[in-house]
Amino acid sequence: MADDINKVLPVGRLTRDAELMYTNSGFALCKFSLAVNRRRKQGEQWVDEANFFDINLWGRRGESVNSYLTKGTQVAVEGQLRQERWEQDGQKRSKITIEAVNIQLLGGRSEGSSYNQGAPAGGYGGGQSYQKQPSRQNGPGSQSFESYTPPSQPMQDDYEDDIPF
Repeated sequence: MADDINKVLPVGRLTRDAELMYTNSGFALCKFSLAVNRRRKQGEQWVDEANFFDINLWGRRGESVNSYLTKGTQVAVEGQLRQERWEQDGQKRSKITIEAVNIQLLGGRSEGSSYNQGAPAGGYGGGQSYQKQPSRQNGPGSQSFESYTPPSQPMQDDYEDDIPF
């Protein structure tokens, strides 16, 4: 059976400062929300439509990057979609969140706010990257995305003539 693929890579700006909280067992959770704009045609004009995503970044990476995740900061998030389910007032509810595996600070805050206050060495534009190691091992014979290297020689075709059919 083939593995399913669950990978997203949104790039957007934080809608609010990140929140750092801890589980009962002391494990850190950094939560923030990302606004990602999408252009679509409405009649004869192009309009921007904002999409909002809740992001969870677990562990030490969440602790270390939390202070840099302020409202308006542009980031790229590599992660997986996760459906959270719960019951409220007798009704079943759910929402989709993104579990971050890798986060990269891309730009400063929105125009009009200070750019480098509290920024890591190299500023926000320095491409600071924070990765969380995947929690599960890849299947036998597979390579993780981070360790993939393209083959050094092109693949050989087993066709004897020019037309493969």
